[in-house]
Amino acid sequence: MWSYSVELLDVFEKYKITNVTDDTRNVSEGSLFVAIKGDNFDGELSAAKMLSEKGAAAVITQNDLGLERQVIVENARLAYAQAVSLFYGNPTSKLKLIAVTGTNGKSTVATLIKAVLEKNAHKTGFIGTTCYDVCNPCGKVYEAKLSTPRQDELYRLFAEMVENNAEYCVMEASSQALDQFRIAGESFETGVFTNLTQDHLDWHKTMENYYKAKKSLFYMCKSAVICVDDKYGKRLAGELRKELNMPITTYSINELADVYGVNIKTSSGGVSYWFSDSKAEKSFPFKFKMPGIFNVANSMAAVAACRMLGNVGGEGLKLSVEECITALEGCPGVRGRCEVIHDGEFTVICDYAHTEDALVKILTCVRDFAARRIICLFGAAGERDADKRPSMGATAAKYADFLIITSDNPRFEEPEKIISEVKEGIPKIAPPCVTFVDRHEAIKFAVAEAEKGDIVLLCGKGHETYQVIGDDYTRFDEREIVAQLV
Repeated sequence: MWSYSVELLDVFEKYKITNVTDDTRNVSEGSLFVAIKGDNFDGELSAAKMLSEKGAAAVITQNDLGLERQVIVENARLAYAQAVSLFYGNPTSKLKLIAVTGTNGKSTVATLIKAVLEKNAHKTGFIGTTCYDVCNPCGKVYEAKLSTPRQDELYRLFAEMVENNAEYCVMEASSQALDQFRIAGESFETGVFTNLTQDHLDWHKTMENYYKAKKSLFYMCKSAVICVDDKYGKRLAGELRKELNMPITTYSINELADVYGVNIKTSSGGVSYWFSDSKAEKSFPFKFKMPGIFNVANSMAAVAACRMLGNVGGEGLKLSVEECITALEGCPGVRGRCEVIHDGEFTVICDYAHTEDALVKILTCVRDFAARRIICLFGAAGERDADKRPSMGATAAKYADFLIITSDNPRFEEPEKIISEVKEGIPKIAPPCVTFVDRHEAIKFAVAEAEKGDIVLLCGKGHETYQVIGDDYTRFDEREIVAQLV
């Protein structure tokens, strides 16, 4: 755990800080304003105004602005995390934290870890793509707009968990959040690495930068659980063994590792396999209700992470493999992850797949049990890594029987342009393909096109219940839409 700077403690002691923010719109009398220089806005240009006109108590800045009440720091984003944590009473010191990072599988693995802990009577909060769960006694959860929220919201959520007597918090650690120090300096009981495939290069620019952002999580972890089924996982395990003195568990569905799966069988109802623990020199039968071989890996990661909690600290959690497996065998699945939302003459499945790798995984998963055609409806998000769009088109053309290309959160980009770039990857000899800018109309067409035995696969939205067009978040729940159409 990091320590607070003397200057920051002095500011809190000297002034009655009413809130901490980096948003000029939220500054009021007694605020601590953090002047962060971003791509679109430079907070330092507004710092003096926040003091003189809005009544801010002080400002945090990386540069000397010549202001009377300024705190100069080396890293304003890190200081922001420190300041909001201090404002909320350092809530993470009262929680056991578990983080999951990687390109795909974060939400599923984090949800499964939470399921194991709660099944074994450990109250657990959750922060991830699907929702923010602060263990509210009434069962209320917050809708998530980011996998890992910004510093001010993140620490408010931690504080609510503490107030609601949570013991653990399982969270997704996105690469952007790690780069922006939203969760910097924390101490995680264990960190899980699922995989690394092309995504978010609009932010990171190179795969090497992307990898290093993910790797930075593990310098805040007491232990690690790493999938070694891709080259980045193998590299990470090797580097951490050399650099850090921490327990590491590797897992794999393709080769021998500390934990691996054998005799894997998949069906529309889920997967079954033997969970093999090389350290215990024993295998355990495992039936899991989420289909797809990638969910073998996800379920192994969850068990390995919960088991790893018993290897850190003198009072580590002692869960057996059998207890973890029993908890997961009763888990119905994860919202928006290969979720069946209609099962009649034809089946409709929604999934969050929004990268080439995720499309490969969900399409090959569905191919294992598809009786007839796979009608794949998908798009590419606006203002997000445009380079991956043609490869998404190529992947869908390779594995599906009918393609419907449409919008997926276009934001401020022209949907027609995004669709055109996706189509660039589709070869001349390919399955039938139609396009719709309006995603609702695309779903309507898909349902009308479907015949007995077909599977309509809606990719990209998953758990989301909104469509982002410009700045507007419009209600868009594919479950509701399909229910009205069938």
